[in-house]
Amino acid sequence: MAGLEGAFLCLGNPLLDVSAVVDQAFLDKYEIKLANQILAEEKHLPMYTELAEMPNVEYIPGGAGQNTTRICQWMLQVPHACSYMGCIGDDEFGRKMTEVATQEGVNVRYQVDSSTPTGTCATCIVSSERSLVANLAAANNFKVDHLMLPENLALLHKARVVYCTGFFITVSPASIETVAKHCAENDKIYAMNLSAPFIVQVPPFKKVLMDAMPYIDFLFGNEIEAAALAASEGWEGLPLEQVALKLSRMPKANGSRPRVVVFTQGCDPTLVAVGGRVRRYPVMVIAKEQLVDTNGAGDAFVGGFMSQLVCGKDIPECVRAGNYAANTIIQRSGCTFPPKPQFTWN
Repeated sequence: MAGLEGAFLCLGNPLLDVSAVVDQAFLDKYEIKLANQILAEEKHLPMYTELAEMPNVEYIPGGAGQNTTRICQWMLQVPHACSYMGCIGDDEFGRKMTEVATQEGVNVRYQVDSSTPTGTCATCIVSSERSLVANLAAANNFKVDHLMLPENLALLHKARVVYCTGFFITVSPASIETVAKHCAENDKIYAMNLSAPFIVQVPPFKKVLMDAMPYIDFLFGNEIEAAALAASEGWEGLPLEQVALKLSRMPKANGSRPRVVVFTQGCDPTLVAVGGRVRRYPVMVIAKEQLVDTNGAGDAFVGGFMSQLVCGKDIPECVRAGNYAANTIIQRSGCTFPPKPQFTWN
């Protein structure tokens, strides 16, 4: 495990998760759906106050990319193996997030916006399923100038694997272009996540994704996001295996490695397309009563996967670690984890 400091770098939208168990009437009131992720509109803003007043509310550092980074750091157990950049406000929520992430060993390099509050994500849970409504606030204000500061550019140069969420597309396309090209030019691994259906359904966002596609070595998504991308490409009706293969075969800027496309499907097998074939990896099955909260499961899978990728492990080991991390997270409330992983390294 030596030499892993700074091995993983993520750019994303740091949000404080405001998490609570709600009922269907609450979802209907705010016109939101389970198993979905959206950006907050004006009609959603009262939701945050209502959630905060619930007796079961929890506050957990979040944002998809930050979740992945925290999980990768937890799996590796090497201080500052993982670095994270995003924008927060100069407020109590931002300070709390900094404190927790730092205690967990993550090297956080937040841009601080003194004029905008730290972003929040309403996590509405019904029967272990969730709906996410993100109010980006300060997270929306990340600038590529922060990435280009000498001390932050040094982190990019040190990293072996760089990861951006699809959500970050709405914030800083210039940062995505910068890190993606850096990885291709320096034979490093660049990874992205589809993150949510709206990323491929909104033309300007989809354009950023497709412009980045030649630089993407690992592309992640779940079955809902994969279906949305297929529809946007005119591939309706194609099995997910074929969608994954088509994406894996799209042109690449760095020809030294093939693109790997990874689609998770909840409790169904994970699909991995690479080199013209698709493999199916069964997930770890747990009893229904052990399932607490699916929020963060996809982020955790990527975090576990990345913990092995930065160590040079093969894809089956990466998937095994991803499944372990996701399995751990869904048995707990929010994206939280025990002090030490019980993962067996091979």
